[in-house]
Amino acid sequence: MKRLRSVHLYFEKNPWILMIISAVGGALAIALMELLSARTTYPLFAIPFATSIVLVMGSPEAEPAQPRALVGGHLIASIVGFAIVQLTGPSPWMAAFAVGLAMIAMHLTRTFHPPAGIDPLLIVVNDMTWNFLLVPVAAGAVILAIFAYIWHNITRPGSWPRRWW
Repeated sequence: MKRLRSVHLYFEKNPWILMIISAVGGALAIALMELLSARTTYPLFAIPFATSIVLVMGSPEAEPAQPRALVGGHLIASIVGFAIVQLTGPSPWMAAFAVGLAMIAMHLTRTFHPPAGIDPLLIVVNDMTWNFLLVPVAAGAVILAIFAYIWHNITRPGSWPRRWW
């Protein structure tokens, strides 16, 4: 416990080191997502995790950066997108509606994760199939949560998450 306090005090006195550690973690997480996207049918730009990585690695203490919001937000927003595209078909107007509806759904389920707002847009505009929910959305969110847990707890023991659910 004493060691944890000294680590946290060190970072409070040297915040630039923490910024560098976060940036390196973010770059590594992007590289991991790029590697994984090369093995799927989705290029990295079609996978909605770059902004999630920036949030989770750069502001790990924020409520939207916690695992419930990270994983739940992407899943809820994607499900909303799939429901809208199934009901209405692909359309820019319906994509906009899906994003707004996903925001409400994330707030109601306490899974608000702003980067997940792109999920229903991608799903509706591109008429994605339900496979997109499993890979890359669910798999990517879980992989990012595991990566963040390992990275943050190696670099700042006991720092992430504040709570899992």
